[in-house]
Amino acid sequence: MSAQIIDGKAIAAQLRQDIRGRVEARLANGLRAPGLAVILVGENPASQVYVGSKRKGCEECGILSLSHDLPAETTQQALLALIDELNADPTVDGILVQLPLPAHIEVETVIERIHPDKDVDGFHPYNIGRLTLQMPTLRPCTPRGSMTLLQSTGVELKGLDAVIVGASNIVGRPMALELLMAGCTVTVCHSKTRDLQQKLAQADLVVAAVGRPEMIKGEWLKTGAIVIDVGINRLESGKLVGDVEFASASQVAGWITPVPGGVGPMTVATLLQNTVDAAERHDHA
Repeated sequence: MSAQIIDGKAIAAQLRQDIRGRVEARLANGLRAPGLAVILVGENPASQVYVGSKRKGCEECGILSLSHDLPAETTQQALLALIDELNADPTVDGILVQLPLPAHIEVETVIERIHPDKDVDGFHPYNIGRLTLQMPTLRPCTPRGSMTLLQSTGVELKGLDAVIVGASNIVGRPMALELLMAGCTVTVCHSKTRDLQQKLAQADLVVAAVGRPEMIKGEWLKTGAIVIDVGINRLESGKLVGDVEFASASQVAGWITPVPGGVGPMTVATLLQNTVDAAERHDHA
């Protein structure tokens, strides 16, 4: 058996087209283009690549991109003052602070300073709280993008046994909330989990978000399982791989996302989707 590939690249391209259509409709109705402010502190090469793709995505979809590239020695106070300015700026609908931040800046303090209505990353405690209560507003991008990929399969999610490997605040925990909201029975596994293989063997749906290259093997999976691989790891050879061993898993799974070209493109497209959602909410505020 060979799994059907969930083509994140194609689904993200379609989503971007929809977003562009929404932005053009706004302009045609005399409304302003949505504005996304992206703050980058320091010169982390991976962060520079991510930020570049976000800015390019804005350009493609007609979203106004506002860049704030700050030196690594920027103080926490200066960063918070910039966020306050952007919170007060009516042309800014979304504020994104690229992580990781330099060690002297407290990530939680920065996330909480962004106004929940402009928190297009969906990490603010207010937005995570709303997701917990099944009243979502701005939702974390990678889990929301993963839900879009799952919807594309046409598989009914209600009642499926879902196992998430990884319990981070950015992916694992909000993904569990998304899947609960979709009617799955959810197990979240982490570094202290016993019998991970046994749990995976029962799972109709697996989300791998642990950051360990090719950790999950095909023989651990249930035949026909849906596999969403959030991991993106660079091997010494330079090759990009996920947290799932694709070659073996694709022989067992029913559906699988590739790495690269699966979840990655969806994260940026969903950020743009959140920005337009935020702009539309601001119109009615």
